[in-house]
Amino acid sequence: MTFGTWNVRSLYTSGSLPSVTTELARYKLDFVGVHEVSWDKGGTVREEEYIFFYGKINENYQFGTRFLVHHRTLSAAKRVEFVTARMSYIGLRGRWCNIIVLNVHVPSSGKTDDSKDSFYKE
Repeated sequence: MTFGTWNVRSLYTSGSLPSVTTELARYKLDFVGVHEVSWDKGGTVREEEYIFFYGKINENYQFGTRFLVHHRTLSAAKRVEFVTARMSYIGLRGRWCNIIVLNVHVPSSGKTDDSKDSFYKE
């Protein structure tokens, strides 16, 4: 299994998701944690060879951690959970043991100390 991360900075514009999945297929990635997608609610979308899992965002349509899973490894994905707008995880069935992959969008170094403290308390 190959893993990756990508801060896509929004998939609101038409054709964004197909562009992302084309790039992921080029690198032959199986599981990708993506940040700042800004899609509301939650669900799944199939795009080319990938299944896109999306969930919670905050009230300003910011943050949001999501997963793109290649269809050949979809059977290994046992559970996808969106804990907060900044944190999600995917449970994977491995050959010798199960794996939990966290996808966390942390505050950058330019943010205020209050926002960082609030994130780490959460």
